[in-house]
Amino acid sequence: MKNSRLIILAILVLVGILITQLNQIPNLNKQLVQAKATLKQAKTSQEQSQTMVSSPQSQQDNVSDSTKIVTTFVKTFSNQPVSSYLETLKGLASQKVINELTQTFAPIVTFSDKAHYDVPVVAIKNVWGSNLNCLVIAKSNAQSVAYAITYDTDEKQVTNMSRLTLKGAFDNER
Repeated sequence: MKNSRLIILAILVLVGILITQLNQIPNLNKQLVQAKATLKQAKTSQEQSQTMVSSPQSQQDNVSDSTKIVTTFVKTFSNQPVSSYLETLKGLASQKVINELTQTFAPIVTFSDKAHYDVPVVAIKNVWGSNLNCLVIAKSNAQSVAYAITYDTDEKQVTNMSRLTLKGAFDNER
């Protein structure tokens, strides 16, 4: 009788442990999925780093091409009427940026028919990521305008931009 009580008690303890372990399975599955996703992201990041380190010329060419595209983008929207932005900027910039230009920047900056904007400065802050952060100065005879532009090298288009205030060397003096 005493042994059967001990066996029943041991069985109850084992069943309790088994139920506890079975309840942990969904949490462990979630942790496994999350760990696999983290591992995949780390591998992708490592591959990108290895590519950049192993081929700096390729990265330099990529930055050079990106700089040319950003310059073309700024010249295009600076020297075109606002009404043509939708067609002329398609492929160079995301729809969000085109909308911002049309609704926000264009009414602020004076783009006259006689003014021609050049882009004398394109400075890049981050050359090793997939997003290049650029400072771009567009200059005409009447004014200079500065923009902070984010160019996505994977999508090959401008994904974000903001207008900056200029003080000092780029202020036009007449």
